[in-house]
Order: sequence, then structure tokens, then C-alpha cells
Amino acid sequence: MRPGPLRERGVEWVEDWRVFDLPMRTRFRGITRRRGMLLRGPAGWAEWSPFEEYDPAEAAQWWRACVETATLGHPVSVRGEVPVNVTIPAEDPGSAHARVLASECRTAKVKVAEKGQAAGEDVARVEAVRDALGGNGKLRVDANGGWSVGQALAMIKDLRAFDLEYVEQPCATVEELAALRRELARRGWDVPLAADESIRRSGDPERVVAMGAADVAVIKLQPLGGARACLELVERLGLPVVISSALESSVGLDAGVRLAAALPELDQACGLNTAALLTRDVVEKPLVAEGGVITVREVTPDLDLLDPVAAEVEQWWLDRLEQVLAVTR
Repeated sequence: MRPGPLRERGVEWVEDWRVFDLPMRTRFRGITRRRGMLLRGPAGWAEWSPFEEYDPAEAAQWWRACVETATLGHPVSVRGEVPVNVTIPAEDPGSAHARVLASECRTAKVKVAEKGQAAGEDVARVEAVRDALGGNGKLRVDANGGWSVGQALAMIKDLRAFDLEYVEQPCATVEELAALRRELARRGWDVPLAADESIRRSGDPERVVAMGAADVAVIKLQPLGGARACLELVERLGLPVVISSALESSVGLDAGVRLAAALPELDQACGLNTAALLTRDVVEKPLVAEGGVITVREVTPDLDLLDPVAAEVEQWWLDRLEQVLAVTR
């Protein structure tokens, strides 16, 4: 793909680009396909894949991350492999159990609070995952802000029997998280809370710490503007950190793995094993866990694996980028 259309829009560093459209094995985060752009700059390939409902201002953070990776490259690694969790969609208990066993991961993150599903379905799924992990595996759940404080308390009452490592973003707002965390302490329930959306979408991630709203920070590279911005934020927050994916292709995941590999300390498994949720990828050897870890390695897209997309789809991404560039100039 010639760089012309992007250079015409002022992206002078781009050497090549592609639009990708990857089917998923199961519905996840309400979508069945993952789409975005791959761009090559002087430091290599990078991914820009903000979710399609995000407005230009929010997508601009993802663009900053892409520009950084393509022009400056990755931060220096201090470890050669990164422990990761298996991510369990809001699926039936049998499928969840099988997915954990197939992954060989010793940590699992289970999606809960899916719209249209009952609380009992969440409990059954978590129970199946605990059974697959055994007593020594670590189990975390992610509600994506889907519960009120009252609903979170009711669900945690049932789920805490499965020895949760933490509950990720149980409620939507920082205020709710803080209130929930206080109530958990009052009841003597030792269930840590992790903040995800309250960090990457709030516009003020440090409020999470200021309000005592979380025990763990979930950090995602693209939404937070790149690896260097993430490393600075981690230092300011002072919380234990889990680096997680934004459901990228292996090119985007590579940037997340490199960020995790650059952290001075990494005590918990990261949520970077999501290439397993795609039916195909942009590389011949997808960046997936082996034995519960992802090894730091070079990841370059195989352009022959990228099916041509319709001209109108390419144009949609070019138009979207033009809108983002307008708010970043």
C-alpha cells in the first residue's frame, strides 16, 4: 500500500500501511470482528485500532501510541518473558472450563455482567474456571463497569467463595469503586478491586488513587497514549500493575508485551493473551502464550495474510484518521 493517502494527510513518517479485519472465535466485548490499521514507520510496524464507537478525541490517544511505536520503537526490556492470563468470554461453563485447560495458564480472567445474562450464569462460569484452575491457580473477574454498588456486593458475596485475586472494574465510576471498596473493608471481605476504565477513560486516572478506589491498576498501552506515557503513569500511581490488551492483533499486542517487559516490577499475570480469541491474525505465528508466558520477540506482519478489504472500508479508516488528526494538530 503506497503511503501517499496518509502523507497527503500530513503523516510524513509513514512508509506503508494496511487496514485489517479479523474475525473472532466468539463474541467478546459485544463484537465479532476486530478492525484497525497497521502502519510502518522508521522504527517498524505499529497498530492503530480504536474501537469504532470511540470519538476522535478518545481515538487520538490511540493514535499517539501508534506514532510513538512506529517512530521511536519499544522501551528497553528488563525481562525476556511476560506471564499472562487466559481470558474467558461470557460463554457457557463447559466452554470456559475447556478454554482454561487448553491455555496452560495459571491465571484466568473471567468476563461477567454481560448484558442479557443472569447472575447465575456468571457464578456457574466462574465456578467452572476455578475447577479447571484447581486450588493454586489465580482467578480474577471483569465486570467492565456493569454493576451498581449494590449489585457488586451481591455478586461478590457469591463469587468470593472461589478465592478471587481481584474484581476488575465492578462499577462504572471512581466514586462507586471507592464506595464499594470501603464497604468491602467494613464487611471484612478481602477482595481487591482493580481499575481499568476508570484509569484509561476517566481523563484523570490519578483520582483512582486519590479516592482510594482500587488496589490494582490495569494499564492499556493504546488508550493511554503509548508505552512511555504508561511507564510515567505507573510510577505516579504507585499501585501494582497489570498490563492488558485492547483486543489487538499480534502487532498491537507486541507493544503491550514490550511495555510489560520494561516495567521495573511485574508481580501479576498480564492480560495480553487475547490473540487466542481471533480466528486468524496478521502474523503467521500469533503472539499467544506457551506454558502461561509470552516470550518477547520480534513481531512483523505477514502482508500475505492480510485479506484485501473493500475500498470503502479503507476510506472509512482514512476519513476517521483525518478527524483524529484534526484534533491533534
